[in-house]
Amino acid sequence: MTLRPPRPPQSALGPEILSAARMRRADAAAIAAGTPGIALMENAAAAVVRAVRARWTPRPALALCGPGNNGGDGFAAAAELARAGWPVAVALLGARERLRGDAATVARRWSGPVEPLAPAALAGRALVIDALFGAGLSRPVSGIAAETLAAVAASGVPVAAVDTPSGVDGDTGAVLGAAAPAAVTVTFCRPKPAHLLAPGRLLCGAVEVADIGIGPAIVAEIGHDALVNRPDEWRARLPRPAPDGHKYRRGHAVVLGGARFAGAARLAARAALRAGAGLVTIAAPSAAGAAPDAVMTRPPEDWRELLADPRVNVLLIGPGAGVGAETRARVLEALAAGKAAVLDADALTSFAADPAALFAAARGRPCVLTPHDGEYARLFAARGDRLARARAAAAESGATVLLKGPECVVAAPDGRAVIGVDGPPELATAGTGDVLAGIVAGLAAAGAAPFDAARMAAWLHGTAARAGPGPGLVADDLPNRLPAVLARLTRRAPRR
Repeated sequence: MTLRPPRPPQSALGPEILSAARMRRADAAAIAAGTPGIALMENAAAAVVRAVRARWTPRPALALCGPGNNGGDGFAAAAELARAGWPVAVALLGARERLRGDAATVARRWSGPVEPLAPAALAGRALVIDALFGAGLSRPVSGIAAETLAAVAASGVPVAAVDTPSGVDGDTGAVLGAAAPAAVTVTFCRPKPAHLLAPGRLLCGAVEVADIGIGPAIVAEIGHDALVNRPDEWRARLPRPAPDGHKYRRGHAVVLGGARFAGAARLAARAALRAGAGLVTIAAPSAAGAAPDAVMTRPPEDWRELLADPRVNVLLIGPGAGVGAETRARVLEALAAGKAAVLDADALTSFAADPAALFAAARGRPCVLTPHDGEYARLFAARGDRLARARAAAAESGATVLLKGPECVVAAPDGRAVIGVDGPPELATAGTGDVLAGIVAGLAAAGAAPFDAARMAAWLHGTAARAGPGPGLVADDLPNRLPAVLARLTRRAPRR
């Protein structure tokens, strides 16, 4: 199975992410407001055909149609392609007479060939429109449908998927039984979680979000499950230096490091400076020797003095700090001091034996936890997709959680959540997590609230990496790319 490089969904519509259940509610609300269901189906089919014709010249095409409305979209798309002169056939799962509602209406209008769904239907076809099952699939694909999807995946024939690649759970991105990778996926109204959560997003190819007549008022009424992490939602709140400001007004971040992995603290400190902190201090043994010139250094014995300094407003603990009782004690002291805290790496692992102690201290504090999947598993028992796990962790800990990985998910204790897929795979290298934690700390020092600091940092981190050299990217490359990324944002942002 070929996995496509992931990209954020392409949409001029809003950032809301809708579950399959909310999407059904949106369809129903649009119909109740006067838009016929058949119009929604025809608009969806037209969007699929636009995406197909933008990518491929006319060629023998096969629409795989299922027994529900997704199959109806496939029939309608086949009809529109046929009107444009494409040779098209339909392979249907089940009998045409068993279709219901709008799907039955468009199927009756189709006058071209209809074959039983089977791998043999692929013979001679140079394009597949995958309209078997949409985002609302609730059970594993099996039988002839699974066999056909496996044959599509093995054939190498390009695929345009309707809503989601068939077999992908729209709410989690999990593959239920079988799925074939698509070159393009056209979804409707707003993206679904599967378009941003692996493994589903790796099967979607390019994701296009089409307006089919469900207005923003309906989306606002039904609510959303999360947001796509994009700057339009927070650019106006990005901290910016005041014309009459000075370095202390821009915030003072302290990075607690250790002797063994001093480079981690230095990476985090440099990133915090680049992200907007007015001052950054590393508190670590022997940190002065190789600290960036603009970073101050203090011995770890000055930790309590730094906690008492009213000009210090953010404490970053974890990068290279060491795992153990000493780090655990300093985390608890930092949280008790009431300053904003960013807890990463060793600061999290130090509580593996007693996560409840960390959660009790963090609850109600301006705190961001930045675990990767391994650190998450040491602290939290929740399982499931990344969105569900980040939300559960934020609720349990009382802190904002930035769950690092191929998709960065940020969740707040109040239920807000964003998903970002801006980072390239080259970020999977040593030290990039330290840089991310430093960006969070720098933004928080400059005045961003915990949830904003975390989602801004995730986007800045990924975007700086995409601007990098690609293969060969190392963590040291990232801080120096932040100014250019920030400049693009602030040129378009109104001053607060």
